[in-house]
Amino acid sequence: MVNFFQVWGQSLSIKRLFISCIVLISLVCVLSAGVFLYYQQSSKVSESVYLGVSFCGNTTAEAKVLIDKIKDYTNLFVLQSGPVSHNMTATTEICDYATSQGLDVIVFFGWFDIEHTERGYWIQEAVKRYGDKFLGVYYYDEPGGLQLDYDWENHFMEWSAHIKASGVSNDKFYQDLLELSEGYLNGTIQAYDAEAQMYVKYMQNSPNISFLKDNSLTVFVSDYALFWWDYLGGYDVIFAELGWTNSTAQEISLLKGAAHLQNKEWGVIATWLYYDEPYLDTGEEIYNQLLLSYKAGAKYLIIFDYPTIEGNPYGVLTDDHFEALQKLWTDINNPAIKRVTKPEAVLVLPQNYGWGMRHVNDRIWLWSADEHSPQIWETSQKLLEQYGINLDIVYDDPQFPITNKYPKIYYWNQTLT
Repeated sequence: MVNFFQVWGQSLSIKRLFISCIVLISLVCVLSAGVFLYYQQSSKVSESVYLGVSFCGNTTAEAKVLIDKIKDYTNLFVLQSGPVSHNMTATTEICDYATSQGLDVIVFFGWFDIEHTERGYWIQEAVKRYGDKFLGVYYYDEPGGLQLDYDWENHFMEWSAHIKASGVSNDKFYQDLLELSEGYLNGTIQAYDAEAQMYVKYMQNSPNISFLKDNSLTVFVSDYALFWWDYLGGYDVIFAELGWTNSTAQEISLLKGAAHLQNKEWGVIATWLYYDEPYLDTGEEIYNQLLLSYKAGAKYLIIFDYPTIEGNPYGVLTDDHFEALQKLWTDINNPAIKRVTKPEAVLVLPQNYGWGMRHVNDRIWLWSADEHSPQIWETSQKLLEQYGINLDIVYDDPQFPITNKYPKIYYWNQTLT
């Protein structure tokens, strides 16, 4: 969300793009990408549920107004403001106020250099200052979405043009790089395993994620695709974005499937439906999305509050959104509302098939949809219609076997009767 909806959003680094090319070079010599490294939580998933709002305003005053509005029927405040995240004094003031009003906090930080910023020090002090009320750090945003929606075609065209113009194309390294760039552009190279490995290891090697884990902090992110590999890369909790991407049931099935097998926690965040006012869907529809997510087992239920509409002190949130939050607060404290304890079925997709699944022609990692995409799309839609939130969607991965974990198992290439 941040990179699409906020001016201050981050983009892929040059290093990230270069590593992508280097990994593709390895495909020339290696038949298999090897085994993924992964981080798996050792703690049990808590039964507590968090309901709240992500604040994306610019000032402490705006934050306090919103906290005063929601403090009686929420228990979570996500500080997702870019400007505030660069001001540690303002960050502290807002977290002080939120926690004093009974709310737990999650603080957003984009890319940061832990050796040359106040943020590293602030994070360590926040653990002492807020204790259990500091749930963790929302680090970066939409890594899977950036992977899928980056302009890879232009990237490889520029690489090819640069190599040809530089006079180094006779060098073996650059010959290989040129061959792979051209292979991507003409569709003759599709390296799903190599790209999956690169994507995961790039996050695993992040000094910032390592710093957060070394300080025993939960690392959060929101995304709309590639949840499976976000978890493998080191994220502890992922928020599926609802509203502008896939159906709610499909997003839930993809995320909770990954969370179930990898023993992670998950949540949802209701985001934009429109690119201009009123931005968010109606309170009633957001209520339905979040309630369905709660019934499916989500631990975090959040509404994305950005930008500020003129004359509205609460960003984009209106009375019907606050009414939805109040109603949800009653629901999540009502033991009569049943939650899914064990899905009825699972759909198993091919290993490392990093497909966006927003539509039948969506991208797979760097590449266009392939010959398997139509069959997988048809199968997934039929099973979602049949099972709804009682379906998990996972990937064929020997690290996470599905044997004896689901009453009914469907594979992507079987014929449904």
